[in-house]
Amino acid sequence: MSETGHIPDSAEIADRLAIQDVLIKHSRGVDRADGELLKTAYWPDAEVAYGSFNGSAHEFCDILPQGIRSYAATQHRVTNVAIDFKDDDAVVESYVSAYHYRSVEDGPDTELTYLGRYVDHMQKRNHCWKILFRRVVMDWNQNLTASAIVDIPPFNGLARGARAPEDPLYDMQQKILGE
Repeated sequence: MSETGHIPDSAEIADRLAIQDVLIKHSRGVDRADGELLKTAYWPDAEVAYGSFNGSAHEFCDILPQGIRSYAATQHRVTNVAIDFKDDDAVVESYVSAYHYRSVEDGPDTELTYLGRYVDHMQKRNHCWKILFRRVVMDWNQNLTASAIVDIPPFNGLARGARAPEDPLYDMQQKILGE
């Protein structure tokens, strides 16, 4: 573990940015219910401990999108990323705030707020960082009756988030990046 406040060299800065990219793409994969994108955050031999699911990360990535689609919308935010390096391994603790909006046909909509942390063992292989093991830690959660999605100016003209491939992100990626 390095000294708190040490000035990293350019290689460590690059490693830190690559790790943050993995965390961000993982959140995108969850919120867009995009299992293939989720898999890019994990090594093929990775494992996860997600409470009721403990096992192969890639198997989890195949299962998660269906569960996420049970919500009308989700948003996962990763902050406070602390990274400790040892050679090509890193222990990464990141705070996660996750918001889940569920539309209910015969009752009030609900909002689930989850606050916790991802505790990851990440590993660099061939100049690429990915998650080798992830443990999800819940610190706090809250369930409430949902506030309605308001259809008034200036919000009524906004694009709405959706799952892959209907989300506006995928259209822009196709147009600009040809993906």
